Amino acid sequence: MGRRFRGESHHKVDAKGRVSIPASFRRVLEASDPSCDPGGNPELVIVYGDQRRKFLECYTIDAINEVDDKIDALPRGSVQRKMLQRMFHGQSFPTSVDETGRLVLPAKLRSKIDLEKEAFFIAAGDTFQIWKPETYEEEELAQSEKWMEELPDDFDPMEFLDGVGGA
Repeated sequence: MGRRFRGESHHKVDAKGRVSIPASFRRVLEASDPSCDPGGNPELVIVYGDQRRKFLECYTIDAINEVDDKIDALPRGSVQRKMLQRMFHGQSFPTSVDETGRLVLPAKLRSKIDLEKEAFFIAAGDTFQIWKPETYEEEELAQSEKWMEELPDDFDPMEFLDGVGGA
């Protein structure tokens, strides 16, 4: 596995759907696209999914290839394979970063998540997500706060990693 995305940021979206990608995210995209020359325009795949998904998930080429390999390993014709193919092949948009470090988000994708003047980017390991800022706060941030309220005040999140990876 290559480098990981880290951090979060807000970026303006112009009338044509252009939005700057955080510089550190661009470096990960470049490093995770085997056909991208240094300083070039890396490719990525934006998975938008069905109506329940309220964000766009952006996969590096390495990450989407890993997903594709796992889908291909499922039995041909199985419900699981069909569902995953629909989501990762059909409900996705291959694109590339332009010369100025921006993504052009088609109207269909912007409309799907009700994205207008501002986009919220948040890292998710080997992917990153693009949200409408208000939706992120209402849905994801509220859910995280709810989870944290259920934990003791002295809880250390590193406890989730105890026993993982044989360490």
